[in-house]
Amino acid sequence: MIDLKKFYTEEEVVKLTQDLVRIPSHKDVENREKEVAEYIYNFCINNGLEVEYQEVDGPRKNVIAYLKGNGTGKTLMFNGHMDTVPPYNMVIEPFSAEIKDGYIWGRGTSDMKGPIASMLIAMLAIKRSKFKMKGNIVFAGVLGEEEQSDGTEALVKSGIKADGAIVGEPSNYEYAIGHRGLEWIEIKIRGKAAHGGVPHLGINAISKAAKLITRIEERLIPKLGGRYNEYMGPSILNFGRIEGGSQPSTVADWCSIQIDRRYIPGESVESVFNEFQELIDELKLEDSQFDAELIRMENNFLTLDHLYLMTPPEDPIVLATKNAIRKVINREPEITRRRGWTDAALLSHFGNIPTVITGPGDIAYSHTKDERISIKHLVDYVEIYGKIVEEFCEIYL
Repeated sequence: MIDLKKFYTEEEVVKLTQDLVRIPSHKDVENREKEVAEYIYNFCINNGLEVEYQEVDGPRKNVIAYLKGNGTGKTLMFNGHMDTVPPYNMVIEPFSAEIKDGYIWGRGTSDMKGPIASMLIAMLAIKRSKFKMKGNIVFAGVLGEEEQSDGTEALVKSGIKADGAIVGEPSNYEYAIGHRGLEWIEIKIRGKAAHGGVPHLGINAISKAAKLITRIEERLIPKLGGRYNEYMGPSILNFGRIEGGSQPSTVADWCSIQIDRRYIPGESVESVFNEFQELIDELKLEDSQFDAELIRMENNFLTLDHLYLMTPPEDPIVLATKNAIRKVINREPEITRRRGWTDAALLSHFGNIPTVITGPGDIAYSHTKDERISIKHLVDYVEIYGKIVEEFCEIYL
C-alpha cells in the first residue's frame, strides 16, 4: 500500500481550496468560470502536469489535465464542476474563504471547489512520489453543472475515453452509484377571459389546473409510490411553481404548472411524458372546455437528456472507491441513495464511462447561506482519491 502523505501538505490543499473559492464563478459573473479555469490551468502548468483547454462556449472553457502511466492499465477520470450557485442571501462573506472551527467557509467550498482541490493535490502527490502507474489519470474541470451541464456535455461529445470516473460532489464519506433522472415539465392550461362579475361567460384556467393537479395526485402519484430502485429511491414528482391569470376581477384565461419529475430505471423520458398526457386526455374527454398543453422545459438541459445514473455495484470503479473509503475511515462506507441529479449520468450514458460519485464535504452545506467544508474532509479525500488511483490504475513501486 502506498503512502502519499509525504508528498503533499495540508496547507497545500487548504490554499488551493481558498484560492478557487476566492474567484467568483456563478451565472451572474461575466464569463462565469473563465478565471477559475485559468487558475487551474496555470496551477497545473506550474506543477508540471500536462494540461489543455477544451473549447465549449467562447471564453468559457473546460480544463483537462493528465497524469500518464505506462499505458498498460485503466484510465480514471476525475470530474469536477468549476461553477457555483450565486452567493445571494449568504450570512457569511461568500468569497473570503475564511478558516474557522476546522472549516473553510464560502460559496463553492463544498460544491465543489474543495473536491476539485483534493483531486488535483492527489494527482500532484502521485506525480511527486515517482511511483509507477500502469493506467492514466484525467482530470476534467467542467463548466455549467449548476445550469445546463455545458462542460460535461462537451466532454462526452468530444469522445473522451476512460474506464471509470469519479464525480467529486460532496458525499460525507459515502458514495453513490445511482441517482434518478430529471425532467422539468410545464403544463399550460388555456381558458377564456371574462369580467369577474360574469364569470360564467369565461373559462377559468386556474380552476381547470386545479382539476389536473387533483387528478395527478389521485392517479399518478400513487403509481410512483410503488416504483422503487435500491440505489436511488422512489420515483417522485413535485409541483414546483404555478401561476396564472392577470388580476382578481378577470377570469383567468391561462395557467401554468411547472413540475420537477425524478424517474428511475424502468421509466424513460417518453414514459414520463406519456403518463401526464394520458391524464390530460382523460380530462379532455370528460370536459370539453379543458385545454392543456404539455411542454418539455428546455432550460433543464442543453441537448443531452438528464437520464438516471446506474453503475453496476461490481464494476471495478465501484469496488476501488468502496475499498479506498474503507481504508481511510476504517469502516464500511454507506451508499448514498437519495442524490440529486449530477454530471455523472452524462458520463455514464453518453460517455459510456462507469461512474461513481464521492467527494469531500457534506451536501447539507451545498447552496446554503453558510456553505463550508471540513479541512479534515479535504485531506482525507486526497488519501481516498489516491487509493482509488492505486487500485484502479495499478500504482506500483
